[in-house]
Amino acid sequence: MSKNVSGSGRDKWSTGFGFIMSAAGSAVGLGNIWKFPYVCGTGGGALFLAVYIFFVLVLGYPILLTELSVGRHGGSNAVDACEKIKKGWGFAGGFGVAGSAAVLAYYCTVGGWVMKYLFSTASGNIPLPSYFSEYSTMTAEPVVWQTVFLLINGIIVVFGVSKGIEKVSSVLLPLLLVFLVGLMIYSLTLNGAAEGVKFLLMPDFSKISSFGDVADIVVKAMGQVFFSLSLGMGTLITYGSYLEKDNDLSRSTWIIVTIDTAIAMISGLTVLPAVFAMGLEPDEGAGLIFSTLTAVFGGLSYGRIAGTVFFALVLFAAITSSISLLETIVSFLTERYGLSRLKATVIPVIIIGLLCVPASLSYGVLSDVRIFGLTVFELFVFLSDQIIMPLGGFSLCILAGRIWGRKNMEREISSDGRYPFRLAGVFDVMIKYLSPAMIIIVFVSYFIR
Repeated sequence: MSKNVSGSGRDKWSTGFGFIMSAAGSAVGLGNIWKFPYVCGTGGGALFLAVYIFFVLVLGYPILLTELSVGRHGGSNAVDACEKIKKGWGFAGGFGVAGSAAVLAYYCTVGGWVMKYLFSTASGNIPLPSYFSEYSTMTAEPVVWQTVFLLINGIIVVFGVSKGIEKVSSVLLPLLLVFLVGLMIYSLTLNGAAEGVKFLLMPDFSKISSFGDVADIVVKAMGQVFFSLSLGMGTLITYGSYLEKDNDLSRSTWIIVTIDTAIAMISGLTVLPAVFAMGLEPDEGAGLIFSTLTAVFGGLSYGRIAGTVFFALVLFAAITSSISLLETIVSFLTERYGLSRLKATVIPVIIIGLLCVPASLSYGVLSDVRIFGLTVFELFVFLSDQIIMPLGGFSLCILAGRIWGRKNMEREISSDGRYPFRLAGVFDVMIKYLSPAMIIIVFVSYFIR
């Protein structure tokens, strides 16, 4: 895959490896490292894990492949790519643009937490496990850090696809994987780590005493798949639009899904054994990684170095994911409204920066402010994970499976027959029937419950 600029003047991925790392980087982020362990822990361990893997196969793979194929076929932003298939269906990509903004509104808050922990650890002041609850309720400092995190995203995106996003992702994602594996090995050697492994790999049937409990696990698993793989947010449509025809989409999709799932599992085997070894609660919530791993680093001889490298790489993973969200919005603004890349980056950075403030303060001075019983932070999570992304995924399934059709999709996925798509029949059933049906069932069950 060679870098070139098409007749439309759009940037392209310079290498196949760069695309894989960028797309996997979009998927591998806080959803795997910060979110997966605690969602798995509160969802019954292996019960959640089994449901999660099921959704990866019936939702993750087919929808991810669909997004990439729609994007490459359209050669444009998420909205226009869907519009090219069927006039009036741009809203299917519009869900992605809106979802990207909703996720960034709280994602930057967490990214700011990671930056704070990185610099505290690097300075030799490894935070105590109890520090997170104190820090997250502060007013000014969390807002400052999340603003810095957002600005870093803006700077990278301004440089474009091949010179910005691809270069950053190609270096940082492999480094994250190497260090995470090393930390997992250490975590598994701790006294009491076996209980954490059992917690992850053995089912906890006490979590499913009613239908509501089952529905809760199913809804969370689906939301985690959408969040972790960046489904329904338009990011993969956007990334797919920068691909040439010489890319084997099916193979690339399997690689991306495998990397994402593997890192989620490695993160679980890193964090959860340490939870039990340090006597912490496995369902502590969003602060799990900050409380648990600071305790781990505090017990290491070279804890300062290990902690600094780890939080730096977690930050990098967060950035490779968040830049894909911002790029989805920027691509839409540049192509729909003719804005320069600079203007199309500055505008959403300012708007999202303002939305991030109440999300951060909802842990402190705005903790009593509730909208439908949710804090501002929780509201953004709910809107993105449970509403916008599933609707985007469902709309895309209908557009691709029912309107675009099997022949057109197979032609695009196979690069006009260059890479035979042997799963075409199974894929057609998944994208036409199984995937949208599962989204409807889970979506409706959440509101019934």
